[in-house]
Amino acid sequence: MTTWEYARLEYRAAGTYGEDQFMDWNATFHHSGGAQRWGTDERFNDMRHLNRAGAAGWQAYDRSATYFPNEPHRLYGVTYSLRRPVE
Repeated sequence: MTTWEYARLEYRAAGTYGEDQFMDWNATFHHSGGAQRWGTDERFNDMRHLNRAGAAGWQAYDRSATYFPNEPHRLYGVTYSLRRPVE
């Protein structure tokens, strides 16, 4: 039986919701050792952060999106659930 260690990667918009189409996005990695800030992107590009987690052995198994209230087409957050086997 495999024992898993769990974590999450939060990718949140940090810019304004006006006409700025190049909002800043902050990536924060949360695991049993605490939270680590993984940097800021000028556009929504979470692949760099997902690749970093994958290189450390993490597997993404769920993704949930958060939308701006009363504006279903404006994304302001994505959370990835991650796991990796414990040896």
